[in-house]
Amino acid sequence: MDDQRREISDGWIAITNGFVSAIGSGEPPRAKKTVDAKNCLVTPGLVNTHHHLYQNLTRAFPSMTNAPLFGWLKTLYPLWRALDEESAHVSAWVGLAELALSGCTTSTDHLYVHPAGAGDLLSAEISAAQDIGMRFHPTRGSMSLSIKDGGLPPDDVVQDHDLILAESKRAVERHHDRRHGAMVRIALAPCSPFSVTKQLMIDSAELAARLDVRLHTHFAENSEDDAFSLATFGCRPMDYLEDVGWCTDRTWLAHCVMPNPNEIRRLGAARIGVAHCPSSNLILSSGIAPVIDLLAAGVHVGIGVDGSSSADSASMWLETRQAMLLAKLRNGASAGTARMALECATRGGAGCLGRVGEIGELSVGSVGDVAIWSLTGPAFAGAIADPIEAWLRCGPVSARDTIVHGRHVVQNHEIVSTKLGEMLTAHTRLARRMQRIAAN
Repeated sequence: MDDQRREISDGWIAITNGFVSAIGSGEPPRAKKTVDAKNCLVTPGLVNTHHHLYQNLTRAFPSMTNAPLFGWLKTLYPLWRALDEESAHVSAWVGLAELALSGCTTSTDHLYVHPAGAGDLLSAEISAAQDIGMRFHPTRGSMSLSIKDGGLPPDDVVQDHDLILAESKRAVERHHDRRHGAMVRIALAPCSPFSVTKQLMIDSAELAARLDVRLHTHFAENSEDDAFSLATFGCRPMDYLEDVGWCTDRTWLAHCVMPNPNEIRRLGAARIGVAHCPSSNLILSSGIAPVIDLLAAGVHVGIGVDGSSSADSASMWLETRQAMLLAKLRNGASAGTARMALECATRGGAGCLGRVGEIGELSVGSVGDVAIWSLTGPAFAGAIADPIEAWLRCGPVSARDTIVHGRHVVQNHEIVSTKLGEMLTAHTRLARRMQRIAAN
């Protein structure tokens, strides 16, 4: 996934101090440590561009398995008011481990629920990423419109306008690393047009420009989203996005299921990014995003696993495969190829996060983030003509090894950290505490 999209047989990659230092084929150079990837496909680490990690505490919550977006949110918001620093840390650790097992090396997170008295949730999840060794680009999300203001969430999970901006600025100053190959960067992310004020959208865009960080929000997710925008703002979501100053190349949007052809052209002209979340869009019956048309217009299209209860398996391999299949369904069999989907899951994700040339590719100077996929066993018997198509058409597949900045996070299909067991035990306790709210 470099600029030439090279595919190298009998290849090797040298990583020095966390960065790719050489790439070639044939006899590799001498090294202090060698990882044998015989009979494997080696790709850049996959980049997850949209998630709500805390939501795995309400994974597959029973009453929400058949609800559309707005009803889904109204039922789960009261449960999420139990979120605190411990549950943010543990859910992030478990969620990032799950992603790593699917070949993901970089993930964002849209943390927009900040209950009163919950503590510093963003720092809690950043510490989890640092502990497990994942590259992390979380967002300081926000909601400012509660039920009494015409929004969806209860009063005690929204925040005051000025507090949101102050906390957003503080998060960037504390955590955002601008260096090439940074392990942590921050973006600003008002949750959605139906959960924040118009002024917060405007002020967040201005603050992001001053701080030189990226912007993220939900956008044009389904017909309810469109109807809300027309009824509330008197315009379609795309017009609203332009009105609040978000049509900039520092913006990436989650879902983008409903744009019309004219809006697709405008998104491309702005060089906006889109996080395509195929399983979530299917589970919530939101629709199929026009990925091929977006790519043709110049939009950076990445892949997102989205949060649990709307997409309960946080597998980047699964979402990448789903993106390939849905592109075939919407645009024809030849449109949805494994290479197209792999590019979205790697280089496209880098475009969403503003890190092309740094993550999502294997080239000299890029980060040493690598996914190694074994192509052996019954699932791959006979799949010898095209290893990339085989990787996504066969399976299901998990990464044999996931390497972040030159260090194993997953080795031989297992999380390297010895903390997995204790984290899963804590996660069960915290999930039961949160879901007990529904029974009371």
